[in-house]
Amino acid sequence: MDYENLLYEKDKGIAVVILNRPDKMNALSLALIEELIHLLGSIGGDEKIRVVVIKSRGKAFCSGHDMSEMTGRGPRFYQKLFERCSEMMQLIRHLPQPVIAQVQGIATAAGCQLAASCDLTIASEDARFATPGVKIGLFCSTPMVPVTRAVGRKKALEMLLTGDMMTASEAERCGLINRAVPSDVLEREVESLATKIAQASPLVVQIGKKAFYSQLEMEESTAYAYTARVIALNAMADDAQEGMSAFLEKRQPFWKGK
Repeated sequence: MDYENLLYEKDKGIAVVILNRPDKMNALSLALIEELIHLLGSIGGDEKIRVVVIKSRGKAFCSGHDMSEMTGRGPRFYQKLFERCSEMMQLIRHLPQPVIAQVQGIATAAGCQLAASCDLTIASEDARFATPGVKIGLFCSTPMVPVTRAVGRKKALEMLLTGDMMTASEAERCGLINRAVPSDVLEREVESLATKIAQASPLVVQIGKKAFYSQLEMEESTAYAYTARVIALNAMADDAQEGMSAFLEKRQPFWKGK
């Protein structure tokens, strides 16, 4: 598939997905969302890809939904737009590979949702985050799902009710992002993180990502019972046996992905 709104690069097990609507501040048009669903689905089935990075061209990471296509439309369009966007966000969570957001400029509304939906987020120190829909009469109902799970109820509700911008340093403090770094090292920081994750067994990372999200909503004893089963099965995998043997033999492991 040829993408009109995305660029795609792949090297050494790291896939880089680039939002390519800089003139629109990388707003999520329905066409862009459909392309992301297609590309992410393809990446999820590629066993050679260990890590995914989502970033963007231009001054903004993502300004949210494209307002220019959202006025005067019928109910079917709105339903499709928000359902497909929600599907895309959940697809990120369900990918076997970890997904890192690389954020510069603003990440607002559905752009903030995208940053929060990624497994890890690194931002430049001058980045800003907001869920400002309340200011234009369109409450950020879908963005609040991952944002609330990232920052907690009180901070999320404050963001949603005021629409105020949050600095990168505050976003780091409240858990919306992993860390804020100087803009001139942002690319290098994300590449370093992706490379580090890509060195692990892809099977084990896949097991771990799935288990992490599965146990989050469980009661503690249920979570322990579930993760005990997961780690027991993990221990029998070839890569786990290889990793433990390599540790005891003081050598680098050789991963088979099984």
